[in-house]
Amino acid sequence: MRLSIIIPVLDESENLQCTIPTLFKIGGSDLLEIIVVDGGSRDESKEIARTLGAKVLNSEVRSRAAQMNLGAKYAQGEILYFVHADVRLVPGFVKEIQNAISVGYAAGCFRYRFDSPKLMLRINSWFTRFNGLLVGGGDQTLFIGKSTFNALGGFDEHYTIMEDFDLVRKIKRKYTFRLLPKSILVSARKYETNSWLRVQWANLVAFLMFFLKIHPQKIKSTYKRMLDYR
Repeated sequence: MRLSIIIPVLDESENLQCTIPTLFKIGGSDLLEIIVVDGGSRDESKEIARTLGAKVLNSEVRSRAAQMNLGAKYAQGEILYFVHADVRLVPGFVKEIQNAISVGYAAGCFRYRFDSPKLMLRINSWFTRFNGLLVGGGDQTLFIGKSTFNALGGFDEHYTIMEDFDLVRKIKRKYTFRLLPKSILVSARKYETNSWLRVQWANLVAFLMFFLKIHPQKIKSTYKRMLDYR
């Protein structure tokens, strides 16, 4: 079972310069392809991705759900792995994912730790070892068998935010979900322009709105108002 990595991007040229070569280096022969799905970048994301050997698709819709669905449509691997541009994976990640799928898990994710020594972020990371209600979204990445992904209808493009949590909920209702014990490295850039408390509060508000079934566009606009993205 070979693996297709799908990365939705918007102005991620700097991160792609590091992420793509690293993924090819540690992915091994079972990493079939890296697909970068661009949502209208104004920087050189597409050119850099092509130069580094990734396949590039242009999404007419600037939305992670739509971008990831487009990547999945053209992916040739039996396993799909959805990754953010600023995530750094661990050596052997392909084998870890293959092993999980081969023993019967339909999908799963990794734990994570931040690229920052700050205590509160280390505490945040510690909680990613639990396969709870909020596992499997955002920075944790998501792997899933392509046949399972298609059976579930992919990401619901109604969700312009929280689309990954919505899909994980659907997975857990029908299939088994594996939280892998190794930790990937994720960027703390959101915390560099916002306090830890501010980010946690914004996350909590977004989750509450999601569980209360408030329209995703309202969740998205509220979340963006609460955080500084400079």
